[in-house]
Amino acid sequence: MSDTPARHLNLSGASNFRDLGGYPGTDGRIVRWRQIFRSNHLGHLTEDDIEVLRPLGLKSAFDLRGTEERVAATCGLAEIAVHSLPIEPTVVAALRARLADGAVLSSADALEVMRDSYRNYVRYNTPSFRALFAHLLEDRAPLVVHCTAGKDRTGFACALILHALGVAEEMIAEDYLLTNRFYRRDPGASSDLPDDVKQVLGSVRGSFLAAAFEAISADYGNLESYFRDGLGLGAEERAALEARYLEP
Repeated sequence: MSDTPARHLNLSGASNFRDLGGYPGTDGRIVRWRQIFRSNHLGHLTEDDIEVLRPLGLKSAFDLRGTEERVAATCGLAEIAVHSLPIEPTVVAALRARLADGAVLSSADALEVMRDSYRNYVRYNTPSFRALFAHLLEDRAPLVVHCTAGKDRTGFACALILHALGVAEEMIAEDYLLTNRFYRRDPGASSDLPDDVKQVLGSVRGSFLAAAFEAISADYGNLESYFRDGLGLGAEERAALEARYLEP
């Protein structure tokens, strides 16, 4: 029997609830288990789910949802502090705007809009990710990062966290793509869109994450400059982050 904790927690009322621990980071030090989790929204947790999550000792939830999304489904864990770091959703609205203009939507349209949304995380939403890292440097763990689906805003945030901890790019990509295994798409969501478009919206692709990092290169020169100038992570902050979230 392995002593390694389960990465994925199978919950009835939330999907894709995963631990970011266990990956080798800076100097081969392992990302601590049971400190940073990611998920879709926590508004539909069942009593059994809460009993699974309670032993984790979660202190904080970092909610990347927009205003209306938060109102529609509030956190089901009453005992944790919820910090709102809003990033308004844009993908479905952009696709519906194309429909209203008479376009016949295809999966190619969905892929284009998804990639552009990831670029916009860098262009327009860096303050929310900067605030997230400021919280990560405080005594907030164990914690969970989530949005509505827990795949795009959350996926980019968690890729940044793992990069900041020195995890290899290939492992970060593999972790990001685990969403395609564990995410359960709401079959009623965006029901006015074509099925092939909904298929794209319910998945993650390597090209989505790549688009965000291309925007980082275009706007900041490289990832290290983005950490420093965009996210406020200088050498001292990076060392503090590693001390908090990497095994000794």
